[in-house]
Amino acid sequence: MRHISTELKYARPAAHIFYGWAVVASAFVVSLLGFGVAYTFSSFFPPLQQTFAATRGGISFVFALSGFLYFSLGAVSGPLADRFGPRWVTFAGMLCVGVGMLLTSQAQALWQVYVTYGIGIGVGMGFSYTPSLAAVQRWFVRRRGFASGMAVAGIGIGTLLFPPLATWLIGVVGWRATYGILGIVTILIGPAAALLLVHSPQRRGLLPDGDQEPEVSMPGSAEAKAPTNAEDGLTLGQALHTNAFWLLYAASFASSLGLFIPFAHLPAYAHDHGFSAGFGALLISLIGIGSTGGRFLLGHGADRLGLRLSLQGMFLGMTVMLLWWLAAMSAWALVIFALLFGLCYGGFVALLPALTALCFGGRRISSIMGVIFTGVGVGTLLGPGLAGTMYDLSHSYTVPILVSAVANLVAVLCIWRLKTPTQQKPAA
Repeated sequence: MRHISTELKYARPAAHIFYGWAVVASAFVVSLLGFGVAYTFSSFFPPLQQTFAATRGGISFVFALSGFLYFSLGAVSGPLADRFGPRWVTFAGMLCVGVGMLLTSQAQALWQVYVTYGIGIGVGMGFSYTPSLAAVQRWFVRRRGFASGMAVAGIGIGTLLFPPLATWLIGVVGWRATYGILGIVTILIGPAAALLLVHSPQRRGLLPDGDQEPEVSMPGSAEAKAPTNAEDGLTLGQALHTNAFWLLYAASFASSLGLFIPFAHLPAYAHDHGFSAGFGALLISLIGIGSTGGRFLLGHGADRLGLRLSLQGMFLGMTVMLLWWLAAMSAWALVIFALLFGLCYGGFVALLPALTALCFGGRRISSIMGVIFTGVGVGTLLGPGLAGTMYDLSHSYTVPILVSAVANLVAVLCIWRLKTPTQQKPAA
């Protein structure tokens, strides 16, 4: 009798408000705070360069080191989240981000900024981003693109809000106090948000998308073959033996060579062309506005158009906009670049995890995403730093921008060759 009661309870709708949306909200806050404070780096670029008498290349590698770590360490935090759950891994990561900011405010030499910001923020985001975002993929199947877009929209909104806030605070209280304020805000909010994360709906007796118990279908039918359980899928070892994995990895690496150059160098580029520091910070915020639209709108549309085709379009869009940047010397041209580059960047960040989950299932999605993100990490390490070094040598951004555009075209070709194992279902 107890067995029948349990089965009936499990067959009811999960809840009036599906808990998966709480997981999405948690990932949203984690990405908003983590990437929001990380992407204030361009606002700190001039005072750090002046305080430590450093070159643009030397300062750029601080951001590059941080980006390398917060993407590459997903290969460590992903398996930990698969095994122990994402909650405490993300909790520790957000705490590390806040402490890193506080320690950066006390740095007395550039090498200390490398340690406190480059390593501190990098490790913190490395243990926050992949586990929280991978958790979202398990909670949704039919609406995975939309849910993923909602989760990473925090990055876009953080990019919109934090750089101008940091620029204003630096002008009022100085760069050291500004880092301290950002660190305290992160410590107070980030770890609390991480506590909402739950590994998968199965851990709560639920199904993805808030569905009821699926009906039993005849063996061999299309419905029987359709993936309905977020715990199904490949292990990391199995994924490593597929062409799909390496095409996703190559596309992520290639695109990331140029993806983060604007975040580190666009304000400096604007300054070189006679614009103020405030306008440079505004351009970073406009990337945030564009990327927020990309995450919300394109993530939802991709559930209908198809994840593979949509991601291919994002890489092509970034290629076009990087070529546009080469000729962008007026205010209006830089504004268009920031908005449309942000739109495509936001779509890429939203769609890559969703396409990964579509290809490999949810069984070890944190581990698989973590390894794929190492490609993003290597690209992030090389791109901004080398762009700064090339500028120091040539006093021009032409070569790094051209290389970035070509690299994104390579990413387009990789996704074009990618074959997904299942058909994308339209959103209900």
